[in-house]
Amino acid sequence: MAAAEPGRGTPVPARCAYFVERKKRFCKMTPAAGRRFCGEHGQQEEENDRKRIPCPLDPKHTVYEDQLQKHLKKCNSREKPKPVYFVQDINAGLKDVAEIPEKQVPISSLSKEELENLIIKLKKASNGLELCLKERILSHQALQEALNDPKNGESAFKHLKQQNVENVQFLLVERATTRFKVDGKHKRRDSIFERLQVDIQHLCLKKVPVLEKKKLPVVGIGKHLCGAATDLALRCLVESYTACCDGENEQPAPKRSRTDTTEVASNNSADNEGNKDDCKPVAGIVIALCCHHKCDWTHYVGREFFKSVGLGPVEFHYFQRMSSWATCGLRETTTKASTSEDQTSDTEEHEQTFSKTESGSDTLQGILTVEERKEIGCLCKLLIDHGRIEYLQQRGYKAVLQYYIESTVSLENVLLTAVPSPSLIPEPTHV
Repeated sequence: MAAAEPGRGTPVPARCAYFVERKKRFCKMTPAAGRRFCGEHGQQEEENDRKRIPCPLDPKHTVYEDQLQKHLKKCNSREKPKPVYFVQDINAGLKDVAEIPEKQVPISSLSKEELENLIIKLKKASNGLELCLKERILSHQALQEALNDPKNGESAFKHLKQQNVENVQFLLVERATTRFKVDGKHKRRDSIFERLQVDIQHLCLKKVPVLEKKKLPVVGIGKHLCGAATDLALRCLVESYTACCDGENEQPAPKRSRTDTTEVASNNSADNEGNKDDCKPVAGIVIALCCHHKCDWTHYVGREFFKSVGLGPVEFHYFQRMSSWATCGLRETTTKASTSEDQTSDTEEHEQTFSKTESGSDTLQGILTVEERKEIGCLCKLLIDHGRIEYLQQRGYKAVLQYYIESTVSLENVLLTAVPSPSLIPEPTHV
C-alpha cells in the first residue's frame, strides 16, 4: 500500500500519496501543507507518534485518537435527531409473537408429500381468484423524446417504458443515503422536489411539514418497493396518513374482519367527526409489485385474508420462498449472460436468484417440471397480492391488479392500483 511503488506510477501533485489497492489508483484527497498523506491515510508517516484508530461509529474510516471526542460530535455516521415525521414502527403492523413462526427448513428439505400438500393448499386458496390479469400498458408524451433518443441504451429504455410521470409535486421517501446527482435539475422546475430520508416503517406521512401545511391531495407511487416494503407503504398511506390522533403514540388501525367491508368507509370518517377535513384518504395508490420472496409475515397486510382461507405463517413462509419459481425458467439464462450490463442491472434491481439448494431446482427434478414451478410461483405471487387487495378493499378502496408492461421488458410486471370509494371521501362542508 506504499506510495509510488514500481508499476504504479506517481501520485498527482498536491494530492495524497497513498495508493488505494482496491481502486488501483492513488487517493485523490488533499493532504495538509507539508504532508504527503491526507488525514485518512496519515498513519503512513510519522506524526509525533499520533495514532489513528477506526471510528467507533463507522470503522470504514479512521480518526486521530487524541481527537476522537471532537470527531464524534461531527461524524457523518453519528445518530441524528429524529425528524418530526418519525414515529417508531408506526407502519410495522401488529406484532403478535405467537404468530411468528420458528425458523423453517428449506424447501429442498421438504419431503415429496410435504411439498405436494403445500401445493394442494396453494391451489385451494387460489381457487376463485382472477388468474388472468388485464393488460393496460400506458405511455406519456413527456417520455417520447427520451424513448426515441438512440443514445439511451436498452437498460434506460426498459426503465423509461415503465414510467408514466406528469408535472406534479414530488415527495421522495428513501431509507438510505444516495448521491443525489440530478436533484439540482429538478429543483429548477416550478415544483416541489423533496426527499425524506427515513425507513417507511417509521414514516408518519401526516406529520410531513409540506403535507401538513398545504393539505395537498396525495397519490402514493411505488417502484422498487421490494417485498415487505410494499406492505409498509400501504399501511403508511392507508392507516397512518389518515389517522386523526395526535402525539407520539399513533398506532396502526385495529384489525377488521372480512365482514366489515361495507362499514369501513363510514367508520373511518365517523371516528373523529371534528377532524373530517384532516382525514381525507390518499387520492390514489400505484405500486409496481416485486420481490415477493422478501415479504415478511410480521409486516404483511394480508394476514387476515390468509387466515380466512385456512393458511397461516408457515404456509406464507413457503409460498413466499416459492414465489421465486415464477422466474426460475430464466435463472440459468440470466446467470450465463450476467456479463451483459443490462441484464446485470436487472438482477440487482430485483434479486430473484437463490442458490440451487434454496430454490430446490435439483431436488425437485422428477417432482416438478420448470413450467410447473413457474406456474406455482405465479400462483404464490397472486395469492400474496390478493391479500393486499382485500386489505385495501376492507378499508374502503377500490383496488385491482393489472399488467402495466410487457413481460419481455420486466418479469415483475404487475401493478397494484387503488382509489378511495365515494363513501370514503368526506363531503365538503357548506357554510
